[in-house]
Amino acid sequence: MANNSLFASVRGALLPRTDTLNAEGAPAYAYEPRHKLAQLAVTGCLNQTFYADAEAQLSNVLALTRDLDPVFVAKCAIYARERGMKDMPAVLLATLSVNAPDLMVRVFDRVVDNGKMLRNFVQVMRSGQVWRKSLGSRPKALVANWLNSTSVEATVKASVGQSPSLADVIKMVHPKPRDAERAALFAWLIGRPYDVSALPDIVRAYEAFKRDPSTEMPDVPFQMLTQLPLSREQWAALAKRGGWQMVRMNLNTFARHGVFEVSGMSALIAKRLGDAKEIRKARVLPYQLLIASLIAGDEIPHVVRKALAKALEIAIANVPELDQRIVVCPDVSGSMKSAVTGYRKGATSKVRCVDVAALVAAAFLRRNPATRVLPFENQVVDLDLSASDEVLTNAVKLASIGGGGTNCSAPLARLNAERAKVDLVVFVSDNQSWVDATRSSDTGLMREWAQLKARNPEAKLVLIDLQPYGTTQSVERADVLNVGGFSDAVFQVVADFATGEIGVDHWVGKIEAVEV
Repeated sequence: MANNSLFASVRGALLPRTDTLNAEGAPAYAYEPRHKLAQLAVTGCLNQTFYADAEAQLSNVLALTRDLDPVFVAKCAIYARERGMKDMPAVLLATLSVNAPDLMVRVFDRVVDNGKMLRNFVQVMRSGQVWRKSLGSRPKALVANWLNSTSVEATVKASVGQSPSLADVIKMVHPKPRDAERAALFAWLIGRPYDVSALPDIVRAYEAFKRDPSTEMPDVPFQMLTQLPLSREQWAALAKRGGWQMVRMNLNTFARHGVFEVSGMSALIAKRLGDAKEIRKARVLPYQLLIASLIAGDEIPHVVRKALAKALEIAIANVPELDQRIVVCPDVSGSMKSAVTGYRKGATSKVRCVDVAALVAAAFLRRNPATRVLPFENQVVDLDLSASDEVLTNAVKLASIGGGGTNCSAPLARLNAERAKVDLVVFVSDNQSWVDATRSSDTGLMREWAQLKARNPEAKLVLIDLQPYGTTQSVERADVLNVGGFSDAVFQVVADFATGEIGVDHWVGKIEAVEV
């Protein structure tokens, strides 16, 4: 009999060979360097994840920035910042201070676009992790210019936060105030004597309110008032004047301070949260509403909880409707129970990878009622879902099952056993499949995908990767797209790929298209 290892079937021989091992030691495909940095930039949390610690993530980022074109690194920093990431853009910008200082100057303002990013950048630069322990003359000048050129309101807002505080930053860079008002503002921020008459109006009003909280509340950042002895009615006033996102983020705080006990406040807040116009104006992401729903305490009134569910229905309006046979495969294995943004002592998110996977699946089902959902761990987990149910209801159902090993090929094996006809298969996973591992030179997912493609030659596969581990279960090719992240932008990327509007190089291509 012929040697099976030498004379494999043509179908198997045409499968791409794996070139690395994943975190479980199973065969996998490594992302090419630009894709790997893109994934780290968009999904990297620089916190402990299920398989990798913060140090490993940072080490990977630094190694990649040394080897890649600094222009791509700069574009990656801008791209990640535009998607709201807090830490990684600052890290990438800091590496440019060493690898390409002129480029750092050109992109500084596009990455450091608020006080939080300014403080993050200074923290990274001073940490010694990015090949230096001081700011250096050019970064110091850029920071000083930001302090002098930003508005008073933005500067006051930036004063909220520590490690480092804005006062620490001012003491580090010693900015030369551009005028008497800025001189008084800097002195006030660092706790030194200042000319009261030169203080900006907003700061004078805040100081007056601290002395007498019975006066009108100043229009300063919410956090600057929360430590003051406010009455229940004053807390309610804060809730009334706050922006949509501020209200969404502070429901538990309002409950602790009796806001919902004030007549009419529960109904008022519920009405705002469910206001479609405000939701669109605030550019609310489904992910943000999932967070709000998951962390809402028992003391939050039912009418407010219902408003969050309604808001989530409104927020998924950008999930495309596709005239295709869709299968969504959320990973519900044990590793997916970890926090999606990693473990951080005292501040670990309650939102897990499985919650995000469940949200994506539930959103597709809601917008495309014929969608088939195949959650998987060791095998496919059978679960009845209704497209008529609210997204939050189905997301909670999906997130409550599973917990076993990871077998990414299981949903495809189910489809192949049924000889199913499909057009689009979407996985949402951390890609650390191992149950289906063999000694062959490919992955279980690729073997099953080859069989499915034989029956469905036009089918396409999308792998949404939620964790920055740098490996995948399928190489990219014309019918396979690997994309990282968990923002609502992913929905449109999937739709554009399914309809042929974009190719497999879309993600890196979008970063390359950023102008610097």
